[in-house]
Amino acid sequence: MPKPRTQTGEKNLVGKHLIELRKKSNYSQRDLAYRLQLAGYDMDKNVITRIETNKRYVTDLELKALKEIFHVSYDYLIDGTEASEETR
Repeated sequence: MPKPRTQTGEKNLVGKHLIELRKKSNYSQRDLAYRLQLAGYDMDKNVITRIETNKRYVTDLELKALKEIFHVSYDYLIDGTEASEETR
């Protein structure tokens, strides 16, 4: 069974939002990987590169890690829209 993809053929929905958040925070991919590792998440620069270039699927734990590092909602990571306070 083929893995699901977006309508445009991408493997994840968060790649472009991750790039935006990372640049807004002035983090390189290596900086972000370092912060994730300090927080206890096993994500290196190559993982971040593959997510941002839509060559890799994103796990639920990785979504949680990115949510915590950037202090955004899951809705923002996936859709680029902020959720209401109740759903954060």
